[in-house]
This record gives sequence, C-alpha cells and structure tokens, in this order.
Amino acid sequence: MNHLSRRQFAASSLVPVGAALLPAAPAHAQEAAPQAPPHHVPGDSFRTGLSDVLDLHGLPGAAQPPGDNPLNVFADLGAWHAYGLPSAADHAYFGGFSGPLYIAEEYPWYLSRAFSRFGLVDERSGRAVDLSADRSPRLEARPGVLTQSYAMDELRVTMELRYAGHRTALIRATVQNRGTRDRELRPHWTGALLRHTSEPVRSAPRLHATDDGVAVRFAEVRSFKDFLTTAQTRFEVAHAGSVRTTVHGDEYRTTAHRPTRLAPGATAAFAWTESYTFTDTERRTNRPAVREALAHPDRVADRADRRWQLYLTRALDGVAPGRRRTAAKAVQTLVTNWRSPAGALRKDGITPSVTNTSFAGGFWAWDSWKEAVATAVFDPQLAVSTIESMFDYQIRPDSPDRPQDAGMVPDALFYNDVRHGGLNWNERNSKPPLAAWAVWQVYERGGGRAFLRRMYPKLRAYHAWWYRDRDHDRDGLAEYGATVDPANNSTEQRRLAAAWESGMDNAPRFDDTQVRTNTDRTGRTVGYSLAQQSVDLNCFLYAEKRFLARMATELGWQKEAKDLNHGADVLRDRIRTRTYDPATGFFYDCGPDGSGPRTAAGKGIEGAVPLWAGVASARQAAGVRAALTDPAQFATPMPLPTLARNSSKFDPTGYWRGLVWLDQAYFALRGLSDYGYDRDARAIGEKLLQHAEGLLGDGPIHENYQPLTGEGENSANFSWSAAVVLEMLRDG
Repeated sequence: MNHLSRRQFAASSLVPVGAALLPAAPAHAQEAAPQAPPHHVPGDSFRTGLSDVLDLHGLPGAAQPPGDNPLNVFADLGAWHAYGLPSAADHAYFGGFSGPLYIAEEYPWYLSRAFSRFGLVDERSGRAVDLSADRSPRLEARPGVLTQSYAMDELRVTMELRYAGHRTALIRATVQNRGTRDRELRPHWTGALLRHTSEPVRSAPRLHATDDGVAVRFAEVRSFKDFLTTAQTRFEVAHAGSVRTTVHGDEYRTTAHRPTRLAPGATAAFAWTESYTFTDTERRTNRPAVREALAHPDRVADRADRRWQLYLTRALDGVAPGRRRTAAKAVQTLVTNWRSPAGALRKDGITPSVTNTSFAGGFWAWDSWKEAVATAVFDPQLAVSTIESMFDYQIRPDSPDRPQDAGMVPDALFYNDVRHGGLNWNERNSKPPLAAWAVWQVYERGGGRAFLRRMYPKLRAYHAWWYRDRDHDRDGLAEYGATVDPANNSTEQRRLAAAWESGMDNAPRFDDTQVRTNTDRTGRTVGYSLAQQSVDLNCFLYAEKRFLARMATELGWQKEAKDLNHGADVLRDRIRTRTYDPATGFFYDCGPDGSGPRTAAGKGIEGAVPLWAGVASARQAAGVRAALTDPAQFATPMPLPTLARNSSKFDPTGYWRGLVWLDQAYFALRGLSDYGYDRDARAIGEKLLQHAEGLLGDGPIHENYQPLTGEGENSANFSWSAAVVLEMLRDG
C-alpha cells in the first residue's frame, strides 16, 4: 500500500478550523481582468482560469428544494447558510445573491429568492439605477468568492460575497462614477421571504426591522422529518452605514439615511453582513466577527483570499493544467459541505451534500474518513476535526444504554441526537472500518503527532469492537451486522441495519441473507451478524491492522506493532483461502463455517478491495484485473460499476446494484496500480473522468453515475466523490 504515503505538509502554517488569521501569503503578481473590481487584493491571480468551475446560477422556485436541489450553492468556514448567483436572465434579482439556502438544523430550505438586493436611486432625478440596463453583466463564482459587476448609466457597480466567519457572510458593493458629472446616489436594499405552502413551516419566519438592518425571527417548529427551528433561530442583516428599515408583510426595504456624493472617477463602498445563528449564545459569540467585518471589510476579504490561495496552492499542486478547474471544483464542493459545531455536533466536519434534503445536516462515518483524507491536502486541521467529530460519540464502556458496543463509532450524527428526538441520528449500525487508514493519511499530510497519539487508543477500541461483536463464530473473519437497538426490533430490520453497516445498502450480496444473534460469554445478546463474512470488511480490518502497526511503531510501541502485523499476516492468509473463487477468478463474501465463496449474486466491486488492501496474491490479482478490464463485466462505458454487467441482478440505475460509485472505483484503480497494472489503472481512470456527466465541465460532482451513459445520479455536490476526484487528479 505504498500509495497511502503521500507528501507531508508542515503543520506550522495550517489554517485553524474556524479560520483565524493566517500568516501573510507570498506576494503574487497581480493579473487583474480588464474590468476587475477596484478593491481586488494583490495575489488574486491564483484564481486565474478558475471562474465558474461549478455553475452556481439560478434562483430557487420554492422554499423547500426537492430531494436533490437543482441549484448549486457556495458556503465557507462551516457556515450553515449558502448562496448562489442570479442568471443573466434574472433581471429583477440583479444586485442580489440567490438564497440564502439555510439548514433548519438538519434540513435545507430557501429563505428567499435573493434576500438582499442592492440598488441605487439617483437623488437628482428620483429614478432608480437600472442594473438590468447592462446586457452583459459579469456574474461569476470564483473559489472563495461570488461576484457581480454591472456597467450602466455611467456607473460601475461591483459586488462580492465572501464569508467572514462560521455564521456570517460579508457582502461588499462598490460604486464607481465613470461619468463627467457629480452623482448623488442613495443606496437601498430590498427583499422578500419565500414561504412554504403548508403549516407550521409557512408561518415560522417573520421579518423584523432592526437598528442596523433587518432580521428574520423564527417560531419554534419541531417537525423532525423536515423542519426544525426554535424561537432563538435568527437570520440577521447588519449594515456598516446608518440605515432605516420598513417592513410590509413578507417584504422589507432598507435605505441609507444619507445619499452618497460621487465626483467623476470616485468610488464609494458599502458593506453588510448576513448571519445565521441557532441560539442566543451563538448570536453573542458571533458579534465580534460581525463588527470586524463591518469595520474592516478589506481585512476580512484579504484574509479569506489568502486562505483560499493556500487551499488551491496545496490542492492543485501536481494537477495537470487541463484538470485544474475540476480539482478546484472538488475543493469548493468539500468546503461548501463543511459544517461548524452546532447542536449535538461538537466539532467541524463535512456533510455529504448541502443540496440534498437528507444529507445537509449530519456527518456519516465512512464518508468522513474519505472526506478527511482529501481535505488534509489543503486543510489538515479541518481533516483532523472531521475525523474527531465522529469519535466524539464513540461508545464508551460506561454507556448507560449500550455498554456492549464499547468502541463502536455510530453510523451517522446530526444536529439532534436520538435521545432528543433526532430521526436521522443512527446508532443501529456502524460503517466499514476505514478510520485507521484515514487517520494515518491525515497524520502524514500534516495532522500532527498529538492527533496520532489521541486517536490510537480510540482506533484500537474500534478495531476490538468488530471482533467482539461482529465475529459470530470466532474464526477471525468478521461480518457486517446490527446493534442491540430499539429500532432493530425484527429480523428484517436487523438485516437492513447490517446492509447499511456495509455502506452498500441494497447490494445483491445481501439479498435474503440470514441474520444470527451474537452473544458474550454469559449468553447476553451483544449484537447481530449477517450469516456471511464480507470480503471488503475483512480486507479493511486487515488494512487497519497494518495502519495501527505503523502508528504503534511511530509512537514507540514496538511490541504492539509486532503483534498487529502478525495478526494481519494470519488474516491475509485466511481471506485468500476463504473468499477467492479460482473458478471465476474473483473475490466474494463467503458463507459461515467454511462454506466457501458466495458467487450466486455475481461479481461485485467489493471483490477488488483485496487489491487495494494488499491482500491478494499475484495470481489472484491477475484474475481480478481480468474482470475489471472486461467490457462484459466491469469495463462498462462509465467503468467500474458496483455489480458486474453480466450479473443477472445488474441494474444500471440500482444504487448499489450497478451504479458507479467513485470511491469504490478509486479503490479498484489504486489496487490495480499497486499490483503493477498501472497502465490499466490510468486508462480506466481517464475513462471515468471523461464519461462522468459534467465532471470535467461546470456540472456538480454526483454521488454516483449510470454505468452505460455516465449520467450523474442521486445526490449532487457529493463530498466523498469530490474527495476521490481530487485524489485521482493529484495521482495523475
């Protein structure tokens, strides 16, 4: 597994989670575009060629997006609200940033089509300045900043949106007089709520005028399936200048107290913040960030630009010039899905997708492991936090309700835990043990020795849990399974939770599988196992032993390292013997009690994991390689589906029954490369990149792809796919 050691990054210059001040970035030659806004900072050239790497244009049509929001958005610093841009046809919304999309604790909703639309009135004529008079406005998304620029009526209006903190966006508007006469202009801001159609959500938000802008207060709604607010939830707009606000129902207008006089060639700048907070404590804690942004907007903007310059300098290092835009899109996807601590989520982490109703407000275990590995390339401390956020809820031996699961990491964590009504929080199962791999990768990429020392005992406890609660017959080969949980109250529910534990929810290999009860020495039920030993699970456990051995060696515990490596050797031989079928030349899950590989469901992509883990013999790897390169099996037009094309259960739209998942594809590619099939790996990898819909263009990175057409399926803006894309591009 040589590929698992990457270039190390110095921890001394890391970006702290929450974005404290960065050291000054190296000076860069300014390469301003012909119509660049006058307040762009030196060094903005790091964004050259990276405009609109993801299409963020469009306005929401409803307060509640469909299951997968058709619009893409941008957020930063772990904020829980996100924005887009109007399209060139959205004349009535010029001067506003679309949205925001806000997360009602666990679910994404739109507050407005464009909540704060900036406008100007010419005081002498009494007429509004018409931004839509510019037939070619510049409406651009660049890494870390959204921009608008309009030229009309001898004026140039430029707007930029960045994030000042984990609860606050900073917006600046600059107005330049390009004419030959003085202008007297009064700025104003207008907006309207976008309401839901049914109660109690419809009546939850209410507009209120404030001394420095406008606020949206929310009523308490505890609809745990779709909308969660309290009386403390706030969205607030604050202005740097003196303003007055009037509210009429769902609409407001904020107007500057005094007009601004501009001589020919002069400019004036206006700054405001938009903050979304869940509690009164958050509002108080956030006030310094708001004050700084309004008092020193240039400083805050410069800090954001320097941070993004560091992100891209690191992430794009070694990426081919023609693929830099796609790599930048991957970084932007991961950062937009970053959520800061809120509710039961104690640390910063990365959600699967802010634009998916089910995926916006929580962290998943194996998602987090994959996301952390790629994030460590450009922000190691965010990667550290992403891993530790899941281990915050590792089950302890003194757990009052599940002590038998000591060491387990729950499947999913959300704003509301299960004990406080959360329906998305999941302790019914865990997820595949990729945590040690992730910790080692993040450590090598700058996570720090203290991180390794903190994580090692937690990883050992997690590793031990698999063998204590998921090895039914105590033969050293583990099974996916389910916990003792009120929701796992039937055989079918236990089977479902076990399939979830694999991460491959509806994979054919789990069809009609029996469930067995696991007990401890006293006969107490400690969990449940599927009546099959999964090849990927045991390969992950093999890899985990090797990584734990590396950690033990690094920390000076040679005896532990020796024992772990010996255990890995034994497990490797057992996997080779029990899960490989010489007749078909492939790896499968195997039946209990030495009954051999289960081949009936056909070949699944999990059979390539032994190559990634380094378990397969050279002859076995050759058999897997033959299947992965066969057009009748895994070499589909969009290659490496989760189930071979010639399987009777292959379904090109069937989630884990035939779609292409980039994480599984990447494990297969790395395995091929490590066994000497580098040419195959590169050819297949290039085919993946070329055939995935929108991947090399400005389309979102999807959860999975149709293997025959390459069409993006299920969730857009998907984090672990973005993480894998970044890894692939950096690997060349």
